[in-house]
Amino acid sequence: MVRLDGGKLVVQTVDFFTPIVDDPYHFGQIAAANSLSDIYAMGANPRFALNIVGFPINDLPKSILSEILRGGADKTKEAGIPIVGGHSIDDKEPKYGLVVTGEVEEEKLVKNIGARPGDALVLTKPLGTGIISTAIKRGLASDQIVQNTVKCMATLNDSASKQMHEFDVHAATDVTGFGLLGHLLEMCKASNVSAEVQFKELSFLDGVLNFANDNVIPSGTQRNLEYALKFISFSDHLNETHKLMTADAQTSGGLLVALPQSQAEEYAHQCYESTGLPAKQIGVFSRKSKYNIFIK
Repeated sequence: MVRLDGGKLVVQTVDFFTPIVDDPYHFGQIAAANSLSDIYAMGANPRFALNIVGFPINDLPKSILSEILRGGADKTKEAGIPIVGGHSIDDKEPKYGLVVTGEVEEEKLVKNIGARPGDALVLTKPLGTGIISTAIKRGLASDQIVQNTVKCMATLNDSASKQMHEFDVHAATDVTGFGLLGHLLEMCKASNVSAEVQFKELSFLDGVLNFANDNVIPSGTQRNLEYALKFISFSDHLNETHKLMTADAQTSGGLLVALPQSQAEEYAHQCYESTGLPAKQIGVFSRKSKYNIFIK
């Protein structure tokens, strides 16, 4: 983050990863949306991006690379920004992502610190992309499940970000590799509060429960849960599968937003109207107690 004259800040983020779906165009879209997410979580406006590419140029058809880049270009066009350059290397496994530069007025910057006791906790996308991506890699996911998951991951968080400025948002973060538990834990620790989450209010992508019951669990999700366990109290009625689902490592997940209880329903509704994805209040913040997070 760099402070400019006139009360504006330049913010920058970078993210890239290996393919999580089979279609190269969809992979490009998802990677670009994921890279933009950190900018949106800060309430900032993206301005331009750079490509980061690793590709086995002598082993795979160049048409695959072209489709990955086309997916990324189309998603940044949707975000209203240009890709002004980038860098590529010859790599054994394809990788793609963006360096994104954004801008925000300092007074409008949203941080992951500042959640208050009594605030509502809203999540703007369903969970489960890590589990579904693992099912895709194992050839277990139906075409419909793949289609629904790709749509979710490729959906920008721009509308949820813009809506934050219409409400009294106190803190926000995006839900990515550390999962719901990991990113909420960061927010709670930074804000010196605890959070109570209602498991029944969590939205999951179709197929997640069945795959989780069949132990289709990515290693990142297992590591997330192992780390978070000492900070979290789970209700007795939640089994190991439920716990793993709350810890699932996400790609291009939604925004996790703290705002006054009186505004939560309308904020979630406006996010849903913009994306068609389930956005809802999943819990509340409270004064700091023994555990950082309670899952009921």
